[in-house]
Amino acid sequence: MTDPSYDITGHGPLLLLIPGGAGHPMGLGPMTEALAEHFTVVTYDPLGLAHGRLGEPVEDQRPQDWSDGARRVLDATLTDGGSAYVHGISAGGVAALDLLIRHPERLLHVVAHEPPCVSVLPDGARQRAGFVEVCDIYRARGLAAAGARMTALLEERTAGELPEGQPLSREEELASPMAISLAHVLRPFTAYAPESAPSGPRLTLTAGSDSRGQLLHRTAELLAKDLHGDFVEFPGGHLGAAQEPVAYAERLTRTLLGEDVSG
Repeated sequence: MTDPSYDITGHGPLLLLIPGGAGHPMGLGPMTEALAEHFTVVTYDPLGLAHGRLGEPVEDQRPQDWSDGARRVLDATLTDGGSAYVHGISAGGVAALDLLIRHPERLLHVVAHEPPCVSVLPDGARQRAGFVEVCDIYRARGLAAAGARMTALLEERTAGELPEGQPLSREEELASPMAISLAHVLRPFTAYAPESAPSGPRLTLTAGSDSRGQLLHRTAELLAKDLHGDFVEFPGGHLGAAQEPVAYAERLTRTLLGEDVSG
């Protein structure tokens, strides 16, 4: 078992950040810098893609793999008796939920942003089939067609005609975090069905204000009810952490530390 990859920045209470997609923290630098004013931010890289492993073979992933790795990161970075805040985004939010359910011992508050646990929805079987279709389109027609289909799925509208494209070679796939996500992460993570959360650590589900009326906004709202957590809207949409990093970091900080936080 390889050691988990992670980066540390800032000072303050420990905040474990689990990115979405294939776990590559692309685009999260500005948000991380803003969070580092209040937290010791530990950014977990489940596949090590930002730590020299991009291009190496990747197996199909499971949320449990990522949450087990996250627990090992906490064991390595927390002081004896210490506890951590956790924020997971999209696929990282799925891993954060599994961490809460299976390894709650050292957690204070888990915030999961738009985790695609669509099986909890009344139309969950149809939505899961939509994500399987996205993966199949990626295999047959490449990234652009799969991206167009997934955007339509998330926005709950008809996709229309998809762009033409070709399958990626294995080398091209392993060089692209987005392709790795479509090939090895999306299908198992969207099939994940969280069990009841423990009563100790606090749980908050979040969704972007720009995601209202969309698939993962209603998923987050229903998860909050099912798991007895809170629901909070964050700035931006599904990619709010990259779209509005400072405002997103401020909302996350206030969610974790309270509304009277300055700065």
